[in-house]
Amino acid sequence: MTDKKDIENKEDIKAQRYKERQQKVKERIDAKIAAATKEQGVFLVITGNGKGKSTSGFGMVTRAIGHDKKAAVVQFIKGNWDCGERNLLQKLEVPFIVMGTGFTWETQDKELDRQAAQAAWVEAKKLLQDESIDMILFDEMTYMINYGHIDIDEVVEAIANRPKMQHVIITGRGAHRKLLEAADTVSEVQSVKHAFESGVKAQLGFDY
Repeated sequence: MTDKKDIENKEDIKAQRYKERQQKVKERIDAKIAAATKEQGVFLVITGNGKGKSTSGFGMVTRAIGHDKKAAVVQFIKGNWDCGERNLLQKLEVPFIVMGTGFTWETQDKELDRQAAQAAWVEAKKLLQDESIDMILFDEMTYMINYGHIDIDEVVEAIANRPKMQHVIITGRGAHRKLLEAADTVSEVQSVKHAFESGVKAQLGFDY
C-alpha cells in the first residue's frame, strides 16, 4: 500500500521535472528574444480561404491606435456599404480610402474595376511614402493584383521603398507568390467550416 509520504515524493519529483522542462523552454525563448535585435517595419501578408483575414488586419490597426500610433486603411473590393470597423476607426480619425465599386461579380465591368483599383493604388502609394503613418492596412488587395488591375512588381517595389519603421498589412485570398516572398511574416487562415455554406446569411456586427 502506497503511503502518503510516497505520494508526496512522487508529486515533488513530477513538479521538479516540470520545472526543469519549463526552464529549458524559457532559456530557448529568452535566447530568441535576445537575438531579435533588428528594429524595422514589418510587412505582413494574411491570406488563405478561411474567415478572419480582414478582421485580423483591423485588429492590428486597432492595437496600433491604442498605442497612439497613426494608421491608415485602403479597402479594395469592398463597396460603400456599412462596415463596423470603418465606423469605429473613423471616429478615431483613422483615414480610409475605399475603392467603392464592390465585388467584381457585382460590377461585372472589368474596366470600371481597373480604374477604381488604380485610383485607390495612387492614394495607397502616397501613404507608403508618408513617414508619419506607422501602419497601413491594404484590405483585400490580393484580388486586384491577381486580376491584373494593379501591377505586382510595382506593389513590391513601393513596399520595399517605404519608410523604414512603417508596418504594412495585405489581406486577401490567393496572395501572389511575389508578395509571399517579399513579406516578413505570412499567415494563412484555413477554413474548416463556414456558416454561409449552411445557408446562414452574413450578420451585422459579426461578418461586417
